[in-house]
Amino acid sequence: MTISSQRLILREWRDEDRAPFAAMSADPAVMQFLRALPTRQACDQWIDFQIAHQAEHGFGFWVVETRASGAFLGAVGLFRVFFDASFTPAVEIGWRLARHAWGQGIASEAARAALDFGFNTLGLDEIIAYAAPANQASQNVMRKLGMIRDEASDFDHPRVEADSPLRRQVMYRLSRAAWASEAVP
Repeated sequence: MTISSQRLILREWRDEDRAPFAAMSADPAVMQFLRALPTRQACDQWIDFQIAHQAEHGFGFWVVETRASGAFLGAVGLFRVFFDASFTPAVEIGWRLARHAWGQGIASEAARAALDFGFNTLGLDEIIAYAAPANQASQNVMRKLGMIRDEASDFDHPRVEADSPLRRQVMYRLSRAAWASEAVP
């Protein structure tokens, strides 16, 4: 399965994506606000988990590549939240892009394609996103997507160490109705 946008293709994982994903995950700037993947094995396990999620649910984090060259840019997608929280069950949208893809609207364009798939193909009623409070770049993308900040749903991530600056997460939400009223063809 592939999802296309003007400049991008979102597609399932291939073995040749493992090395560029690991290289991207070794960049401290890319991983500043994400849970660490400190080894190639950890990166491969993350990819394997995405492949299994895709097989089970029909969606997950897809590889993002350019339509023009097929260059690996990162991963964007939808994912079931697998921990208990006041807002679960839920599907989240997320992204992680190689530094060379930053500042070009890639995250927003790929996320719009994923949101369109989530709302119009999967029929989801709501998609959420969350990030560490200091991750202003991701929060900017969330706002560009039309997501609304929900301070009442901010939470401490149960899979992040208590003393980590990534433990606290701020919540954004987007309903299918809001997406439909704001969607740009």
